[in-house]
Amino acid sequence: MKTSLYLFAGLFLLFFATSCEDDDDITPSLDVPTTYAFSRDGASTVSFSGQSERIAMAEELVSSFTDFSQTTESLNNMFTNAEGTNPFTDAELNASTKSIRSKVAASSELFAANSVLSAEIKEDFDGWISAQVNEVFPAQSEVAEAGTPGQIADGSSVRYVNAWGLEYNQAFAKSLIGGLMYDQIANHYLSPLQLDSGTRRTDNTAGIVETDESYTAMEHRWDEAYGYLFGASEDETGPLTDLGSADNFLNKYLGRVNDDEDFSDTAANIEAAFRRGRAAIVAADYTERDAQASIIKDELSKVIRVRAAYYLMQGKAALEDSNMGGAFHDLSEGYGFVYSLRFIDGTAGEDIAESYLTTLRNADGNGFWDIDPAALETIASEIASSGGFSLEAAAN
Repeated sequence: MKTSLYLFAGLFLLFFATSCEDDDDITPSLDVPTTYAFSRDGASTVSFSGQSERIAMAEELVSSFTDFSQTTESLNNMFTNAEGTNPFTDAELNASTKSIRSKVAASSELFAANSVLSAEIKEDFDGWISAQVNEVFPAQSEVAEAGTPGQIADGSSVRYVNAWGLEYNQAFAKSLIGGLMYDQIANHYLSPLQLDSGTRRTDNTAGIVETDESYTAMEHRWDEAYGYLFGASEDETGPLTDLGSADNFLNKYLGRVNDDEDFSDTAANIEAAFRRGRAAIVAADYTERDAQASIIKDELSKVIRVRAAYYLMQGKAALEDSNMGGAFHDLSEGYGFVYSLRFIDGTAGEDIAESYLTTLRNADGNGFWDIDPAALETIASEIASSGGFSLEAAAN
């Protein structure tokens, strides 16, 4: 009897030990650094220079929208950075092989199988460039009115709008937040379609690095996502120190949303998820990697929704105060954020965004000049509801 008990106890301990070993294989231990710093054999494995370059290119392009000496060709050259054009004031950007346009509406998840839609979206951006030069530039000294482009006062600032009140520079910049930054982060580099493409998962597990590099292909893809948000940060390993001022795109508006006490944990959640997800890749824990990617996507989609609702409500308030210049500026920013909604809900986002944009264009009337303020609140309320937050929280 004793022999049977000893045998049973021994088998139990063996089973328990084996189970623990199996659990360790299934759930690797993560070594999450306190900053976004990862290395292999003493060399940093973090690289996202291409993303930093595109952010810098976009900054100069958007700034040039209100430089009336520019031409359609010069602005298009900044957008495409075609070889030999040297469109930028920064020689390093001119020498770069990167471009903005090639990465607009170019994610694996949304556009790999829909080149027609990708081309249509790129053409929207092309159209805003040509319209700025052909419609707004000639009317620089004209006072805008319904049906006529020109300048309109907004406090101490002067805004330049098209015939129905839209600032093309604001539409372009805010749409780029969704069409470039968010789309590349959420729908491309954080997608398993990129992270696990080809042999990337097995290579990463085995620690096989890219030729002449210190990082694996999977590590690099994750870092490239990080770069579209924090690639212009002064301290790229601790990017929250200058959050909101590092660039005028997704980083800026993450900062704005994070400054709202209703959403004050947003930036910390994203930054921590980037670090933890990257550590999970190092540990070959792909379940944890995907969990952190989901956090990043959810939080960044919230940023776009919050700012869309915010600007629509700001525009509504300004219209009701007969402050047309302020209203048009807010609505132009809101227009771009609404355009960006098409990138955050998969294929469903396209139809929703286009429906809202049709309302904002108010083609049967005079655009922003006589749009119904109640329609703006309706759209803002629907956006807030879809994001799981209150309109009051977004609008303050």
